[in-house]
Amino acid sequence: MPLPDSASLNEPKYAEYRNMIAGEPYMGNDPFLTLLRQEARHNVKALAETRDDPEAFDKAVRTVLGSAGSGTPIIESPVYFDYGINTHVGKNFYMNTMCTILDCARVDIGDDVLFGPNVQVYTAEHPVDPSVRIQGPESARPIKIGNNVWVGGGSIILPGVTIGSGSTIGAGAVVTKDVPENVVVVGNPARIVKRF
Repeated sequence: MPLPDSASLNEPKYAEYRNMIAGEPYMGNDPFLTLLRQEARHNVKALAETRDDPEAFDKAVRTVLGSAGSGTPIIESPVYFDYGINTHVGKNFYMNTMCTILDCARVDIGDDVLFGPNVQVYTAEHPVDPSVRIQGPESARPIKIGNNVWVGGGSIILPGVTIGSGSTIGAGAVVTKDVPENVVVVGNPARIVKRF
């Protein structure tokens, strides 16, 4: 299901989507957002079903994602996207199996980026105050990953983070703040252990 055009998005029924993309509080149980997540699950299922047919697989990948650079991005099944349409990848993207992208905000991934297995990319946030959280509001902050980045298996990238080009995220790292270009980060929270 493609998004409505920009004029239609001003209709009241799309208010929660507009809030989500703008980084404002939104209600995740909104009917339109629920439909978009259901569509994402349907589209992700097509990835596994078309894996042995290059042309159909390329079409399935481009249906899942908001946009993709040249060449067919390789996405190994199973994977999970909240929406998919809010994730934009450059050329030569590779995602190993069991990865999750909660793309409630925009996720921009550059050229020549590799994800190991079980990488988690979380744009979504919930209030830490339980009296507010129980009411259901969520929010999201965008994530940006530069060119030629390697994200090791089991890494977690948290909301609002930017990872600079040429950097490596060590396996199991929890990235809580921006990572500059051309470094290696490891640990929880991730810290720089090498510069190039």
